[in-house]
Amino acid sequence: MEKIKNNKVVKAIGFNRIILIGVIILLYLIFAVLTPVLHSGADFVTYDRFMSALNYAYFIGFMALGVTFVIATGGIDFSVGPVMFASALISGFCLMKYNIPLPVCLIISLLIGLAFGTLNGYFVAYRFLPSFITSMASMQIAKGIGSVFTKTQSVTWPGTGNANSWYRYLVKWNNIPTGLIILIAVAVICAIVLNKTKAGRYMLCIGSNKEAVRLSGVNTKKWEMLAYMICGLMVGIAAIFYVGAYTTVQPGLGDTFNNEAIAACVMGGTSMAGGLASILGSIIGALIVALMQEGILAMGFTISYQYVLTGIIVLVAVTADIMSRKRKS
Repeated sequence: MEKIKNNKVVKAIGFNRIILIGVIILLYLIFAVLTPVLHSGADFVTYDRFMSALNYAYFIGFMALGVTFVIATGGIDFSVGPVMFASALISGFCLMKYNIPLPVCLIISLLIGLAFGTLNGYFVAYRFLPSFITSMASMQIAKGIGSVFTKTQSVTWPGTGNANSWYRYLVKWNNIPTGLIILIAVAVICAIVLNKTKAGRYMLCIGSNKEAVRLSGVNTKKWEMLAYMICGLMVGIAAIFYVGAYTTVQPGLGDTFNNEAIAACVMGGTSMAGGLASILGSIIGALIVALMQEGILAMGFTISYQYVLTGIIVLVAVTADIMSRKRKS
């Protein structure tokens, strides 16, 4: 095992990432074999199934990218799902009800996500509130604001054929998964920020030992708040990709997506204790979550089975992370 881990190719890619890629391949094969057996007449290996899984992976992936920065600092954000829905609801309502130009509405979505990220970051970094409590409060605020603004009505964004439907090209254009290209491009930028810039290094150091970083003269408040702001911006982007794939948004929802975004991060190798994060791992984790969701539905089971599997995977991943840290220490 050690010889494999020390291989140059394995080191370059990362042993954990290779394992995750193997998990994706294994899951795909399992679903491909079991779907026709458990659900008569169904076929998992189709282009539509592939695109459906990608549609789900996009918004989970963007949220996971944002949460990765927060967890890297040792924090947590349970508001990402409802904030995504609030962003999609309010910006969509502005578009459909008040006829505000589509580009402005897309910017509104980004600004709403950024506003919530800034709010969370301010209270955690400058007012020293626990991130768990702060994000739970933001979650409730986001659900309430989205419902109040739209008068508890669902919002349906323009569908295919409408003059304002060009935003859907961000997700798919001529059967080309443009969303995957954008997600990978944003992930590369996030990886550079987290691993190659001063801001990213400080975020990781804050997650490892915040007090030591502060005593060394670093303004930890600024960099910790920045992590939450990046998370909020990613959630605003996730909202755009959600409506690009599904068009209709209902108020008061989004809670379950918090767990899936966090699960993607944890599966990808981001430590819940902070100080260790993987952008590529979070993207692979999002793909696993999306693949499980699509596979379970293809086999004829309800989405509740995915929640069970996701919970088990998170428990295993966190336990493995804690045991690994204990061995190293």
